[in-house]
Amino acid sequence: MPSLERHLSGCRRGQASAPGSCGELVQGTIDGVDFLVTCPVNLYATAAVSVCRAARVQDSPDLRVRKRARKQKALAAALRVLELLEGPTPVPGISSLQRRLAIRSQLAIRITSELPSSKGMASSTADIAATCAATARALGREGLSPDEIANIALSVEPTDGIMFPGIVLFDHVRGTIRRSLGVAPPIDILIIDLGGHVDTVAFNRRDDLATLNRRKEPAVRDALALVEEGIRLGDAAMVGEGATLSAIAHQAILPKPELPALISMARRSGAVGVNIAHSGTVVGILIDRRQGNSHEIIERIERESRLRVYTRGAGFHCSPTSPCILGKVRLTDGGIFYEQLSGAVFHDRPS
Repeated sequence: MPSLERHLSGCRRGQASAPGSCGELVQGTIDGVDFLVTCPVNLYATAAVSVCRAARVQDSPDLRVRKRARKQKALAAALRVLELLEGPTPVPGISSLQRRLAIRSQLAIRITSELPSSKGMASSTADIAATCAATARALGREGLSPDEIANIALSVEPTDGIMFPGIVLFDHVRGTIRRSLGVAPPIDILIIDLGGHVDTVAFNRRDDLATLNRRKEPAVRDALALVEEGIRLGDAAMVGEGATLSAIAHQAILPKPELPALISMARRSGAVGVNIAHSGTVVGILIDRRQGNSHEIIERIERESRLRVYTRGAGFHCSPTSPCILGKVRLTDGGIFYEQLSGAVFHDRPS
């Protein structure tokens, strides 16, 4: 097999983080076009990517071990970044398949995440977005644009829009709509996991989804109008009202039996509304941070709901028979945050 040595030399590294979400503020269709309004939160996935170029990289046991642990979606995204930035440069005597396998063996990806999977918290999107950005940095580029990352993510699966700054209106299936709505209003979110898992890819392939989305379009239009205006004005109550409308309208598609009780509890406790993961299991209790009583509202909900509070590492996990409270987060602006491998941050990541 001809040598790749002149194409492969040395190791380069990059690291980046992307936020997850607590579901969406609104999701549905307008005139048959899929969209969601992002709900990014201050929980992150961080990807550290090494692109190690050596003539015999396939002989490196260290890289082989890392490769086995790599998430397949993140790997697919990293390969697409390599193709985007470096192109399918032919090597004489080497087939495209051989070249692709060689490139795979050059990649080492390590992902650490604060996001549970299959809950509707954009864990896959955050993994993919962070991996794309870190791979680009490893290849010597300052970064990828949000549009470039979104295009790569959409080529892997339906995706959230958390790679865009602020809060955005985004077509999560085809990417035809990408519109900034503004910056995140001051909202704290108490995340409640109702238990179980939802396969987002399978959900978006449902045969009845288009029909059901069409039926709820009037309610979705009202919800979107409220959320858009609320974000423009920085009005948490208006955002909460719109998000609650979207959550109620979605009951015909992915019912959450506990939702009516949670909405009532949120209102009694002084929260401004609820939002949901439209293809997941989590519900967010939305609290206006400017009221200064987030702690009291959360304590009241915890007492009244009698739900267990998830403690990382304590051996307790939410299940279909034991919903739980995952904790309080902040609605934050989306975007990609690049980091030095030492941990110093080039662009401050919201905490």
